[in-house]
Amino acid sequence: MERRRAPAAPPRYGRRRFWDALYRREGAETREWLGGLSRFLPQLEPELRPGDRILVLGCGNSALSHDLYKLGYTDVTSIDFSPACIAAMRARYARCPGLRWAVMDIRALAFPDASFDVVLEKGTLDVLMVEETDPWDVSPQAAAAMRRVLAEVSRVLRPGGCFISITFAQPHFRKPHYAQEAFGWSLRHTACGDGDAGAFHYFLYVMRKGQPLDPRDVALGRRLHQPPPPPALPPPPAALEDDEDYLLAIQL
Repeated sequence: MERRRAPAAPPRYGRRRFWDALYRREGAETREWLGGLSRFLPQLEPELRPGDRILVLGCGNSALSHDLYKLGYTDVTSIDFSPACIAAMRARYARCPGLRWAVMDIRALAFPDASFDVVLEKGTLDVLMVEETDPWDVSPQAAAAMRRVLAEVSRVLRPGGCFISITFAQPHFRKPHYAQEAFGWSLRHTACGDGDAGAFHYFLYVMRKGQPLDPRDVALGRRLHQPPPPPALPPPPAALEDDEDYLLAIQL
């Protein structure tokens, strides 16, 4: 059966000027991608501890960082590559001293090694894939961008810390990117979201720094960088039997 390709998403989602224009219009008015914290809290909270140094990637104008702060996680740094976004969020939450905001590219984090106990993202890495039309065959450019971000996440995580990724991406599409031995972490996932019939599910992936990957995940990660198999050659024409007169095989 022929595999269908999804239509490419508009390239604007990967452009800083698109997000700057959006945040200039909306300011810090809350917009939640994939839902608010309450939707993921039962799966997220067991991974967090009081006093954790938390980094939120691509915070946007989500209330996630502030919601964590209200729950008692008061050491939260949030970054976004849009200056308009960070200015609006910094102004909105100026009275929360444990919340810090910075303009930063997730592909080049300006933090020392082992700076955080938890790195958290919700829908941010999905932006790296929005222009892909075939999730089974991701372009080298998108795969390289994902690897660059994940290498930075691994670098800033302390030993024993965890990276938590919340996304629509199903395990057979996203796990190969996360299951790379070079990052030095283990990998597990769980489905979350509304339990209603027909409702969309989300996936929460947890990568624990310093723990080994399952061998099955190692194999899955290695396949990501293998070249695609060459196209199958057509079968050779059937040979005539030795005692068959080839003239008898001619169809008049």
